[in-house]
Amino acid sequence: MSTFTVRRGHRYRAEISLGVLESLAGNEAVAARLRDAGFADVSVAGAGRKRIAEGLWPNADASAALPHQITAVTEIEAA
Repeated sequence: MSTFTVRRGHRYRAEISLGVLESLAGNEAVAARLRDAGFADVSVAGAGRKRIAEGLWPNADASAALPHQITAVTEIEAA
């Protein structure tokens, strides 16, 4: 499992690949999981197994292992 570091005040985009049962979840449910992890201003697009999520990290810098559902993460410019 790879790790990723998020930095305070930076925005991130994640490509998400859900399992068959997980794919039944709506975008709001996926966004809620990201908010629970500490992200703010979260949006999720897509349907089924493939989703794209964007969010702001408002907390102190942190590193953590990426869940297997997250296939790629990139830092993006603030909107």
